[in-house]
Amino acid sequence: MRKFLLNYVLPRIGQYFLIIFLGVTVTFIIPRLSPSDPVEAQISRIMSRGGSGQASGEAMESMRNSLTELYGLGGSTWEQYVGLWSRLIRGDLGPSFSSFPTPVIELIRSALPWTLGLLITATIISWIIGNLLGVIASYYPKNKLLNTVDVLSQAVRPIPYYLMALLLMTFFGFMWPIFPMRGAYPMGMIPEWSWHFAVTVLYHSILPAFSLVIVGAGSWFIGMKSLTSNIISEDYVVYAETAGLKPRKILFGYVMRNALLPQVTGLALQIGMIFNGSLILEVIYTYPGLGDLAFKAIKASDYSLVMGITLFSIVGVATTVLVMDLLYPLFDPRVRYQ
Repeated sequence: MRKFLLNYVLPRIGQYFLIIFLGVTVTFIIPRLSPSDPVEAQISRIMSRGGSGQASGEAMESMRNSLTELYGLGGSTWEQYVGLWSRLIRGDLGPSFSSFPTPVIELIRSALPWTLGLLITATIISWIIGNLLGVIASYYPKNKLLNTVDVLSQAVRPIPYYLMALLLMTFFGFMWPIFPMRGAYPMGMIPEWSWHFAVTVLYHSILPAFSLVIVGAGSWFIGMKSLTSNIISEDYVVYAETAGLKPRKILFGYVMRNALLPQVTGLALQIGMIFNGSLILEVIYTYPGLGDLAFKAIKASDYSLVMGITLFSIVGVATTVLVMDLLYPLFDPRVRYQ
């Protein structure tokens, strides 16, 4: 057990903190390479709205200094870097430019449940469907229905999820308006903990969820079928068939169980990178998640909000990978004895 902790657990925890450190550092450096000054952009935006049209030079300088201090851009680069880490440790990402004075962490907290509820659910559903059909199709290669699923998966797999979203919106939003195309619930409806609101949210999430499930299930199907096609010819599977074990036992106990390990790793990476897949999809369906929030922040040049979402995504990816690494020995006992 001690050897397992030293050789497996501790290196992965160290890798986790290293990834976060490098991610935060890169996120700090890249915006400062931009030729635009976020403070000057904010002042220009205020002036364009007439908020400081008659302000004196002294008032403008005071505003500039206040914004510089407020957004942690004062002092040398090293002082800004240290200040960023001190704020992150306190959970303070600063105020949002576009929604001032609302804190960035509050905006992220309100958008995060929508992204997690939609994307994680859709990813897990597509993973289950794709792997289940993939292993069955590999074990029963002459099944016509599963061969049809194979052909459809090959056709669907190269389609980007956002094009699938546009196709579904065209067919089931415009041509046959069966499902709603915008938002997570109707405009004017107040979110609440009730069955009626939950059913409404579920109804509005059908199209964006299907956009991910159709494409994702096709990819998982092809991957699982490729893995199991090699495992079926292994000696222990042939021996199990010769011994007269039931096909269901062989299929799920021998074939799928051994092919599932790479798919579990793939699922961890997919969930960890879930924030990357939320941007265009949530913009298309005007879904109030992190993707839609990031799009609005980019349009508004909201420096602090974009940086906050990026940092949160880095921590989310690193944490998901760490959790899956720590759980992996439960799926593959060989890891514990290496």
